Amino acid sequence: MAETTEQVVLDRAQVKKAVQALQAFLKSNYTPDTLFLDETQQISLLFTLWKIPREAQTIRIPLPHGQRSDTDEVCLFTRDEPNMTSDQTQRFYKRLLEEKGVQNVTEIIPYKVLKTEYKSYEAKRRLAGNFDLFLSDDRVRRLLPTHIGRHFYDRKREPLPVNLQSKYLANDIKSLIQGTKMKITNRGGCCMARIAHSGMTADEITENIEAAVKTVVAKLRTKGPVMKIIHLKSQASVALPIYTSDFSHLNIIEDAQKQAKTERKVAKKRRAKSTTDDTKKVDGDDEEIPQLVPIATPSKKAKLQKQQPKKKGLTKAPKPAVQKTGQKAQAKLTRKAGKNPSHKQKRKAPKKK
Repeated sequence: MAETTEQVVLDRAQVKKAVQALQAFLKSNYTPDTLFLDETQQISLLFTLWKIPREAQTIRIPLPHGQRSDTDEVCLFTRDEPNMTSDQTQRFYKRLLEEKGVQNVTEIIPYKVLKTEYKSYEAKRRLAGNFDLFLSDDRVRRLLPTHIGRHFYDRKREPLPVNLQSKYLANDIKSLIQGTKMKITNRGGCCMARIAHSGMTADEITENIEAAVKTVVAKLRTKGPVMKIIHLKSQASVALPIYTSDFSHLNIIEDAQKQAKTERKVAKKRRAKSTTDDTKKVDGDDEEIPQLVPIATPSKKAKLQKQQPKKKGLTKAPKPAVQKTGQKAQAKLTRKAGKNPSHKQKRKAPKKK
């Protein structure tokens, strides 16, 4: 919802003067052809906002007086009733609307007919141009975009959902036909809503303008001042201003921006201070913590030796004493000397006589 410091208050006398001036301009531009065809021109409100909205939004605006003429044609898309043909479905919903007292719907198209007879590009374009308003059963609303094409959305004639099972069906359809809607995008600060037609009286158009401005200001999802300028215009006329906000709103916006900046700075300083305090606490805690001395634990081998039981009756023979290297060498020499004595004397040869 909009949080505004000041409400948008319209000067009724000024609004009525603008409406009368616009009607005089439209009458002066009438030609014999338009008078013969009884064509009416749309009258719209052009809203200029102080800042671009962050999110896209669609606002439905109820109006005290219907902004559509009697010549406007309304088409209704319905679901396919089980065990019924397309003709039987059309007759079924025509009887339902007559019983509820709805008289503004001129054509009923079941979903099956839409899929089969309006497949081609030209058929979809003709359908979008043949009617001024489209309604759809809310049970098939999500299935329509793939079958109606982009022409409906380019001309801003996408079907409006309605609950055909409602007890107050006549009032619901009447409010949709009499009322209007306004699309707000996040790509710019201007938006437009159709609120009347040239065949209405000045008082009726003035009442519709007041109701539309009140609803839009109440439903806009922006903070701070909302409306900058509101214009009244037709399809071929210049825009006539009916409301201009004070420049005090600029001071309010500047003050709000300054306050937001100071709050961000204060929050940043607090975060920095909290981080420094935490680091100091951690350093102090490290100094106070005493050093831990590890406890000597017995080795795994010692534990295993203790757990293994000693075997009785089996004893190993002691190993012989190891001789020294010097003694081994002497023993070898003596054994060799015994086998191959080197001290034997040579025999003397006998003397010849």
